Amino acid sequence: MEGQVFESQPLKTLWFHWHLQAAESDWQQALACGHVRLDESPQTSRDADRMLVPGQRYGFFKPGHDEAPVDTDWKLLWQNHELMAVHKPARLPVSRTTRNVHHTLISLVRRYTQYTDAHLLHRLDAETSGLMLLAKNSHCDRKWKKRLHKLLVSKRYRAWVWGQPGWQEQTASCYLAEHPESPIRSRVFCVTDEQIQQQGDWIKPKLSQTRFRVLDQACFKGQPVTLVECELLTGRRHQIRTQLAALGHPIVGDKIYSFGGFFYLRRLKQDLVEADYAQLGAAHQLLHASDLVLNVYGERIEIANSEWPKDWIS
Repeated sequence: MEGQVFESQPLKTLWFHWHLQAAESDWQQALACGHVRLDESPQTSRDADRMLVPGQRYGFFKPGHDEAPVDTDWKLLWQNHELMAVHKPARLPVSRTTRNVHHTLISLVRRYTQYTDAHLLHRLDAETSGLMLLAKNSHCDRKWKKRLHKLLVSKRYRAWVWGQPGWQEQTASCYLAEHPESPIRSRVFCVTDEQIQQQGDWIKPKLSQTRFRVLDQACFKGQPVTLVECELLTGRRHQIRTQLAALGHPIVGDKIYSFGGFFYLRRLKQDLVEADYAQLGAAHQLLHASDLVLNVYGERIEIANSEWPKDWIS
């Protein structure tokens, strides 16, 4: 983990900020092994409480750690004194995963801006690109998370889906629930009241609503595809992906909700190859968070993001 110092603070405090579940013994071992550096110089136990000054560069190293390659080209699109809206590239995780600690959206924002205590106000799947809203510090995070439903007036996405819907506009309303026997643990399903009553093993069913609108149609790799605008009326995990698949139009490149999840399960055993991605239609799901409308202290703020993924169908 490397970055620039933007405000005075002890080196030890910064280390614990980046290693949230670390113990004091981890910190001492990191110093003893030369894994803590300041301006390229290894630090020792004598430097544990050393005060950093703006402009210095720090580094925390984890031997043997192998980061998954990701697109780190995030962009700041809008900000005020408390909030910022940024573009997240497709395949960049928003926070740490089993493989990615250094290259995540929140890590990059904290490392390359003065907002070293920035927090995510909501999340996107790693493969989804587009607009993310962040609080600049923990105080603003606590303040706005409590009123997020008032802050976010509207969230709209765009998705390329397989096939051509028989409708121009459609409001999907269903319960989304997990199932204990699903071979894909993260998968959710569209279910009805009747299904919930008949099968008591659905997990955490939640009512979910999305407004869909057809924007364009095309032929892609010999198959009809449709560009759909998706406006969230509720915010559930995998909501857009699940509902579009249930409507018979899964998102191009979606490994879980197209082809019955075959490619997601295959990827657990082996890396996907070019032929797999050719069948999926893209290296990642073509879902993009394109528009946010905010209500900030009574002011309506509209933010659009046209940083389309490289695989986007033009």
